[in-house]
Amino acid sequence: MISGTDAYDIAIDISDDDVERLLSVMPEDVESASALSYCRNVFLPLTTACRYTCTYCTYYDPPGQAELMDREEIRETCRRGAEAGCTEALFTFGDDPDERYTAVHDQLAEWGHDSIHEYLREACEIALEEGLLPHANPGDQTREQMAHVADLNASMGVMLETTTEVQAHGGPRSKNPGQRLNTLRVAGELGVPFTTGILVGIGEDWHHRAESLLAIREMHERYGHIQEVIVQPVVKNERWQGDSPDLATMRRVTAMARAALPEAVSVQVPPNLAPARDLTDCGIDDLGGVSPVTVDHINPEYEWPALQELTAVAEAAEVPLTERLPVYDRFVGDGWLSKPIEAAIGADTDAGERFRSILDRGVNPVAR
Repeated sequence: MISGTDAYDIAIDISDDDVERLLSVMPEDVESASALSYCRNVFLPLTTACRYTCTYCTYYDPPGQAELMDREEIRETCRRGAEAGCTEALFTFGDDPDERYTAVHDQLAEWGHDSIHEYLREACEIALEEGLLPHANPGDQTREQMAHVADLNASMGVMLETTTEVQAHGGPRSKNPGQRLNTLRVAGELGVPFTTGILVGIGEDWHHRAESLLAIREMHERYGHIQEVIVQPVVKNERWQGDSPDLATMRRVTAMARAALPEAVSVQVPPNLAPARDLTDCGIDDLGGVSPVTVDHINPEYEWPALQELTAVAEAAEVPLTERLPVYDRFVGDGWLSKPIEAAIGADTDAGERFRSILDRGVNPVAR
């Protein structure tokens, strides 16, 4: 049984038998995917402020150093992305940054916004105007916060990371699994196509990994909204000098993810952080969002691979590489998308044609 805090009444019943069955899964027990997909995006960190201080994270800056992207920078980045053939505007910021950072709160007020979510809504409008589909990943969210921006997003996301308390989340502002699970539940209740995932190597054990994957599965069984699950290793950086999971660990946990989840839910590994070529036989079918324009602002020391590198991964696995939108095909035309997102995809514009060309081809092999 996984339970949240008093403030987040989450109860997920996971049996010991289910955990044990999942722990028995090995790479040879799952099948390789028939294709690998990816999405072209631009990465827009609205601010590097965050109320949390996780010991593995290089994304956040302390108060006094974090700034906000201004409207002009957002628009110019989106414009360059659209010109480079991108379809996704990936918006990130730390959890409730205006709660802890006075300067961020004051800057938002100066720009006419009461909260970071108000500003996120404007940023999503800019992205749509410039021909990109927004995908926001702003950490834990209340129902009110998510509802305020969901209609301007093709999909949204937050990493569950783990269902257990770990020291890497420690300190007076530690993440709580109940809050993360609540965000997954809110997305399901609002009907938002959603991306989540687990972080491997931050102090959890094998039982916790199985439990986390089964918790995601149960959330999907309730609402049908999970589009992909990321299996992401923690990597060394200036704040995290601990070990990273070895290849054997990544192969096993990736296979567990594939076995735990319905076939319709994609399993992704980030190719700039994980040895994707060595995991294609473990059930992955997606290589995530990669950018020809911006860096990975969460892991800036680890560059995005070029499209040629993704093609090489697919060729080594002897499967086609396919391009996708930030919202998976099965959510399009089935009542999941808001009117603004449907309008963007159906628009008689270069962007609309670009979106539809990816959808119309279904499996869209990259020219070799």
